[in-house]
Amino acid sequence: MYRYILKRIGMLIPVLLGVSFVIFTLMHYAPGDPVRMLLGNSATNEQVEAMRESMGLNDPLLLQYLNYMKNLLLHGDLGTSYVHSSPVLDMIVQRLPVTITLAILGIAFAVLLGVPAGIVSAVKQYSVVDNLVMVIALLGISMPNFWLGIIMILFFSRTLNWFPVSGWNGPIYWVLPTISVGASSAASIARMTRSSMLEVIQQDYISTARAKGQKESVVILRHGLKNSLIPIITSAGLLFGMLLGGAVVAETVFAIPGIGKLMVDAINQRDYPIVTGTAIIIAAMLGLVNLMVDISYAFVDPRIKSQYRSGKKKKKSAEEEGADKDE
Repeated sequence: MYRYILKRIGMLIPVLLGVSFVIFTLMHYAPGDPVRMLLGNSATNEQVEAMRESMGLNDPLLLQYLNYMKNLLLHGDLGTSYVHSSPVLDMIVQRLPVTITLAILGIAFAVLLGVPAGIVSAVKQYSVVDNLVMVIALLGISMPNFWLGIIMILFFSRTLNWFPVSGWNGPIYWVLPTISVGASSAASIARMTRSSMLEVIQQDYISTARAKGQKESVVILRHGLKNSLIPIITSAGLLFGMLLGGAVVAETVFAIPGIGKLMVDAINQRDYPIVTGTAIIIAAMLGLVNLMVDISYAFVDPRIKSQYRSGKKKKKSAEEEGADKDE
């Protein structure tokens, strides 16, 4: 297990290098000059060139990237913001808890709503309840997050005055953004839960459990849901990773001070270090989330845990055989 974890962490390194290079290249070839945006249109060409030289923007792109990665790998430095003149890492660390909290709330809302809906839909297959749940799930998947957020602001904030329009200053501020980012995820989890449960409840051991006289709730939850958790966990893990990187829209709509809004503002201002730094952090978090999902399989399914153990035993026996041959 530990060897597998270290291997997966090692595989993150080329991924992060690739992400950083692509983002770094795209930003530098995007229209717009960060120096001109900083100095304004009234600045002379000599002033612009002098500032570009001082910032190292006149160096070849590959040299700029190598210098950036050198500072990152040797000193953990993600650069300094062009606009704010502050270390990018400090700005990300300050805003990262907000994005993580929003993603956790969104996926919690999605799981608490989607899993029960999927279970009920599978148990009541082809019924009115099943059709209603699937129609609502289809609508949830089809609605863009930003559109849902705007509609909720107009109705719940402007018309009913129940929730604040924007900000992140307490639990009451979290309600609308959580629903906005979690609605489509809840729909996806509901569909996945229904599909996985339908496959499981048709197995022979479910019929055996019912024949033994066990309660239907025990059959569904202990035998059915437990054996269908692997696809649900996979779906929830992928959606959580998407929420970490995809909360950009919700943070922009609700003016939430997270790294998503930080990235959007940096793109508009051509603040290269912030965009590259946030992309690297988001990619690293996605890799760690996928790793945690893979590890969670061993706790849900004993067969997967036994595979890790058997692999370790096989390696140990192979080493012992090699030692016997050497003797």
